[in-house]
Amino acid sequence: MWWRHHGLTTRVSCLPRPSPTNPQSPDAMVLTELGRKITGAFSRLNTAAIIDDDLLDEVLKEIAAALLQADVNVRYVSELRSNVRKRVLLESDAGGVNKRKLIQKSVVEELVRMMQSDRKPYKFEKGICNIVMFVGLQGSGKTTTCTKYAHYWNRKGWKTALVCADTFRAGAFDQLRQNASKVRIPFYGDYNETDPVKIAEEGVELFKKEKYDLIIVDTSGRHKQETALFDEMKQVEEVVKPHDIVFIMDSHIGQACFEQAKAFRECVNVGSVVITKMDGHAKGGGALSAVAATNSPIVFLGTGEHFDEFQTFEAQSFVMRLLGMGDLKGLFQT
Repeated sequence: MWWRHHGLTTRVSCLPRPSPTNPQSPDAMVLTELGRKITGAFSRLNTAAIIDDDLLDEVLKEIAAALLQADVNVRYVSELRSNVRKRVLLESDAGGVNKRKLIQKSVVEELVRMMQSDRKPYKFEKGICNIVMFVGLQGSGKTTTCTKYAHYWNRKGWKTALVCADTFRAGAFDQLRQNASKVRIPFYGDYNETDPVKIAEEGVELFKKEKYDLIIVDTSGRHKQETALFDEMKQVEEVVKPHDIVFIMDSHIGQACFEQAKAFRECVNVGSVVITKMDGHAKGGGALSAVAATNSPIVFLGTGEHFDEFQTFEAQSFVMRLLGMGDLKGLFQT
């Protein structure tokens, strides 16, 4: 594990690997109330003797209210209602159509579409140094997420290293160094250097020479109004030439994610999104729908403080768990 102190580069031993944690199932925590309300609306379809336009409107109104309460952008909620209504009216007259399943299927597919991006996430390549740069707001959990990300890929067999290029926040160096020690990931940083661009360049070059598979660069957190920090972020990008830029999106700020994500996307080439603090927060829907601002796929969800509380994201599977549906195949084949 490398860090520079008083001008000397030193290697220190790693702490023992932590014992496995047994966190509460993230699926049980994430947006539980939203899932309960949508399934409640679906249950009205199952108990109704006749499904007419009035019932359809009532069910869609319930679902829309649940999404708005979860802080999903009103525009996306309106689109969902409109698209489902149009599809049901268009297809329900066809012979042999199960209207209940058609409505459920339409809602599910719109929810999946809301959380998906047409852009595919970057796929790591063996035989090269894959460089990933992390960007995000101050307080978004970016530094912890860097460690979770490194830990996840290290356990998958990728030789992984961390670089601390956050010189803006006091304590960032020590936090990442301590985190890296806990999960036995090599780390590079510099106590005395104030230029994050230089640190990023040196760290990446060091780990390239040692032929690491994955090098993760943590940068300073910022807000969209901070021009100087955004310029710094672009300079780091130009120097390290990352294969992927991961934007860390804090679910606690809800719909405000959209404008922040848009600002980052306009500054650097955001390729992936990780949403943090999804452990039961009511505004998680705002973050999930704000992915549209980056035109980049959500790749992971952070669901707690422990390094193992980190789950891969796939929109259809997420919606399936959200709604308590064990198997969507029958629904989609109807």
